[in-house]
This record gives sequence, C-alpha cells and structure tokens, in this order.
Amino acid sequence: MSNLQRIPATVITGFLGAGKTSMIRHLLQTANGKRLALIINEFGDIGVDGNILKACGAENCAEEDIVELANGCICCTVADDFLPTIQALIDRPDPPEHIIIETSGLALPKPLIKAFNWPEVKTRVTVDGVVAVIDGRAVADGRFADDPDAVAAQREADPNLDHENPLEEVFEEQLLAADMIVLNKSDLMDEATTISARAIVDDNRRDATKVVTASGGGVDPLVLLGLGAAAEDDLDSRPSHHDGVDGDHDHDDFDSFTLGFDAVGEPEALEILLKETVARHDILRVKGFLEIPGKPMRHVVQGVGGRFERYFDRPWTADETRRSELVVIGLKGLDADAIAGELGGRII
Repeated sequence: MSNLQRIPATVITGFLGAGKTSMIRHLLQTANGKRLALIINEFGDIGVDGNILKACGAENCAEEDIVELANGCICCTVADDFLPTIQALIDRPDPPEHIIIETSGLALPKPLIKAFNWPEVKTRVTVDGVVAVIDGRAVADGRFADDPDAVAAQREADPNLDHENPLEEVFEEQLLAADMIVLNKSDLMDEATTISARAIVDDNRRDATKVVTASGGGVDPLVLLGLGAAAEDDLDSRPSHHDGVDGDHDHDDFDSFTLGFDAVGEPEALEILLKETVARHDILRVKGFLEIPGKPMRHVVQGVGGRFERYFDRPWTADETRRSELVVIGLKGLDADAIAGELGGRII
C-alpha cells in the first residue's frame, strides 16, 4: 500500500512550554474541515494539554477524537499505550484523515517513529513528518545547559568525562529527529535574539530540515501537514544519543508532582509567588487550572521558566468538579514539600 493510501500522522515534539498545544489549537481552527484525531501525551498527573484542546470547540475534531496518554512518556510505552491507541483510531468505521501526535516535552521522538514499523500499523499509517516546536527566547537564553563553558572545559580536561545536561540531550534529540522546526514565540524576540536562537538551532538540526518562525504557534496547516517524509523509513538519517542502546531512555533526570489549592481569589498574587518559587528551585514548567471565586470560567495557568501566561478558556461544566490544580515539572530532586509550602498548596 502506498504512502498516499495510508493515513498520515504528524508527530509534534518540543521541549516543555515551547508552544506545542497552542500550535495544535491553531491547527484545529484552520484545518478547513480536515477530519483530525489527536493523541496527546503528558508528563504529569492531570491532562492539562488535552483539556485545553477539548475546549477549543473545533468542529473537525470532536472530544472523542482526542485521546490522552497521561503520566507516562509515549516513547517509553509504545507497546502498552501508543499502539493500541492508534489501532483503535484507524479501526473506526470512519477513521481520521490525519492523526496529530503531541509528545510530552521530555520525550525522545525516535522510539515513537520506530513504532510505525510495527506490522499492526505499518501498512495503514505513515509518519508524514516530525515537527519540533522550539521556544526561541528560551533557546537564545541558553536554557539547555547550566553552564556550557564549564562543561566544555571539563570535557577538554578529561575526555573520559560525560557531563551532558539532560535538558540539552532532549533538545538535541528532538531537533535531530525533525523534518521541520518551528522557532516559536517570535513576538518575544528582537532581531539579535532571533539570530542567536537560529544559530543554536542550525548547529543541532539535520541539513535538510526546514526552519520556520511563528508567534503563538500560528503556522498554516498547508506548511505543517503534507510533508510526505515517511519518517519511519528514514530512521538512519535521524541520529540519536541512544542508538544501539537497549532501552531508549528513562526520565530519572526529571520529577513532577501535582499541587491542589482552594479557590484562588487573587491569581495575580499566585503568579508572583510562582515566579519567585521557580527562581528558587529547579522548576522547568508549571501548568494547570484555577478556580476563581465568582467566575463561571476555568482559569488556565502556564509557565516556562519565569514567564507565565493566564487566561480564561471555557466555562466549568455541570458534571465536573471545580478545582485548582497545577502540575510542577523540574529536574530530579525537586523539593515538593518546600514548593508546596511556598505556594500555599497541598501535594495531591
């Protein structure tokens, strides 16, 4: 069966807070009726990204077309979680025209691409392309190495040492697997910052990989979909630190936990506390929802590093519990009790 007859799937990867969910939401709203299905993978206990996408109201992607794989990296659980999920989608009487897979921010794309060579899906689905979404401002600020000069000096002094930062490794793996790189958050970058971020991306991408810039993930579906990469047949050109290693990778370098709060009467004050707490701890990402007294709508909180955004996304429904919950993701060794105490929340 040819690639044209198989259902195309786009893998959207990218580091924590790069803007993957915003890009998918824009894609849903501009796909001109193309029937899409989403597989959303998260690192954390509550399905924040999936809930945000379910609230977007796009007619071409109903709630039953959004499948969440929560609290486990998709690249580590392809046999248990991903393959049954994609089989269920393609076995529907009216299967989707295109499948969008959003990996967690900590996932390595290559093991997921390999899964498309499994006999159960090989003849029915093809990886149309791997899209890596990059937070351009964070990359320009050197967010993927604690002290790159010190690391370089140590490596030079002792070639037997390996001081690769786990964040940098994830970043490199995602870019090396990509068919297209979206340098996102251009609205936060001046010309010098853009040049700096692009230089870092160029140092870590394959020669044939195209780079586009975007603000708020706003990329035309005509650009993102229809790449025709057949990435599952092109694995050798996508190098990985873990090639030839049994067990592709684990997440021992990262921790996550969920904080519960009472109704939050002053979200501005909580944001200030969040920024202060992020600065004191190795927190990479904060995301979740708040209940605001007297407000009928759910309040979304998303933060990467010290940058936060908050907005009301949709009304609370009659059958859901109004609650305030935030997922906190960071480097291994996060002091969850201290962070909960500083924010006035409780670990749940």
